Amino acid sequence: MPSVFNPYSDVCPHFDLEDAPARRRANLQAHLQASLNLKVETLWVARDLGYRGGRRTGIALTDEANLGNLTRSYRDQLPVVRATKGPVVAERTAAVVWEMVRQINIPVFTWNVFPLHPHDQDQPLTNRCHTRAERQSCGWLLQALLTLLQPVKIVAIGNDAAAGLHDLGIECLKVRHPSYGGIADFRRGISSIYDVDWPVKLNGNSPHLL
Repeated sequence: MPSVFNPYSDVCPHFDLEDAPARRRANLQAHLQASLNLKVETLWVARDLGYRGGRRTGIALTDEANLGNLTRSYRDQLPVVRATKGPVVAERTAAVVWEMVRQINIPVFTWNVFPLHPHDQDQPLTNRCHTRAERQSCGWLLQALLTLLQPVKIVAIGNDAAAGLHDLGIECLKVRHPSYGGIADFRRGISSIYDVDWPVKLNGNSPHLL
């Protein structure tokens, strides 16, 4: 597809190691296998891969700064590796997402309604929203994933993800996307779904709301 980067087969000339696609495929395979081993029941679905996150790691909603958190959330049964060279790159959305994964304290499988990285024409290090045709061309992947994992809870992160799931005939819960001022609403939405208190911080011996 034009203006789409497939992290499992394409090599980024700016940041990738020579075997980056193989590393990202291995990361995804390990994520799937660990989810099956632990019988993960929760699937969080966003819109598409970002150039600072899944484009580099091969894992949706996960940047390089949170690969360690991904492994720890799976009880250290999920080995993942970097596929890029240079400094570790962080993504704001990934930081907020993994903050809440740690809060609910259960493993979560992350995916996108369009599982690749769409970008502006001739500008590979940008993000754009995928088209409906692009999403529908990959819809079978999401259906296969649901058949494999059989999640109990499917949470759409943002309106675009929810609309994409509905377009594919998949029922879901919805929370606001943390970007564009939506962090507090995202935290509240996830906290409500998983019945956890947020945000709480210990101050001496007494917890208080931030």
